[in-house]
Amino acid sequence: MFIDEVILKVNGGKGGDGCSSFRHEKFVEMGGPDGGNGGHGGNIIFEADEGLKTLIDLRYKKLIKGNKGTNGSGALKTGAKGEDIVIKVPVGTTVTDTDTNLIICDLTKDKERCVVANGGKGGKGNAAFKTNKNKAPTTSEYGSLGEEKTLKCELKLLADVGLVGFPSAGKSSIISVISASKPKIADYPFTTLTPNLGVVTVGKESYVVADLPGIIEGASKGVGLGDKFLRHALRTKIICYCLDMSGLEGRNPIDDYDILKKEVKAYSEKLAQKANLVVANKMDLPTSKENLEAFKAHFKDIDIIETSAITHKGIKNLKEKLLEILKKEENTKIYEDNEFENFVLYEFKNEKPYKITRENENTWIVSGEKLEALLRKTRFNSDEAALRFARKLKHLGIDDELKSLGAKDGDTVKILESEFEYNERLNY
Repeated sequence: MFIDEVILKVNGGKGGDGCSSFRHEKFVEMGGPDGGNGGHGGNIIFEADEGLKTLIDLRYKKLIKGNKGTNGSGALKTGAKGEDIVIKVPVGTTVTDTDTNLIICDLTKDKERCVVANGGKGGKGNAAFKTNKNKAPTTSEYGSLGEEKTLKCELKLLADVGLVGFPSAGKSSIISVISASKPKIADYPFTTLTPNLGVVTVGKESYVVADLPGIIEGASKGVGLGDKFLRHALRTKIICYCLDMSGLEGRNPIDDYDILKKEVKAYSEKLAQKANLVVANKMDLPTSKENLEAFKAHFKDIDIIETSAITHKGIKNLKEKLLEILKKEENTKIYEDNEFENFVLYEFKNEKPYKITRENENTWIVSGEKLEALLRKTRFNSDEAALRFARKLKHLGIDDELKSLGAKDGDTVKILESEFEYNERLNY
């Protein structure tokens, strides 16, 4: 089954927890804290594999979770990093974050890798909190959660030439005679559902051709399956418009060409500007010659190659013409020039890292990604840990803003599922 689009969720592995521990050895005075840090969580990595041709392996993986880092331990032992999970995908896979609509990576080479979800950081052990003022800290941290993302994976075939045309225009037949590809061929009134790739050899040179399933009017807007297959043409250097010149199925080659050009342009302006060639197919049929003359009279400055997949007429010319155009386009990238950033971090100085809302007269809700991450990794196992968390809130300006909004002593402050008591006069 050919699957070229999948949506799935990925969670980087949680970081290991830090350890609270003190050195206890005979004859060693003032051993001090020796709790180690937790190991980082495992990353989720996508790796391109030229042996894969479909995303079907990802279709049934609704959620991929990374491995947790090992907890720290005494004697300053840092926990082991969680093992990375490597998921193999076909070459030509584009990965997009559905929440931000940003492209995370575009895997266009065999063995190319990309981290799609980072594992969480390991929590600090109590040894990391030792200072001149606090020689024996008891606090330690939980490991941070890994990144959570919903990804859209799209496969765009890598080929030099893309055959585009209506169903039954003869694309499958053409690719079967110009290459070693053996697609199913019959007089179907509907399109095949799987793109076919074939390697064409001309002398000592070769190139790859993709037979893209039939396009119909409205394809660029999602009618039929055309928009699903037009994406594969984005990576080609040449668009080859295949037309049934016989017109025996009630189609007019002039109208077909106009519709194909319109749909390609509507789908992508870059795609419409690629080098192109018109293949007048089925020239062995009696009505084809008259239709071709009318076509040439209507479109005067267009490269046209006459072919018949049945008699092999024009097949040699087609192979040589495509190679000639490819040599002219040798500096054209085989994949579209996506402009994206692998890691996009937006941090505005004037933007507060938290938001405060009033639930009722005596209850306040404080939210924010950084604040919630701080809460999750704080281990409230001592007054020292609670005081450290309170200092962090004050440093962020939360105390001052609560006061300005009218918070009073004894009010409840909620952060996620935790509740705290507001005290204006608390000195820390």
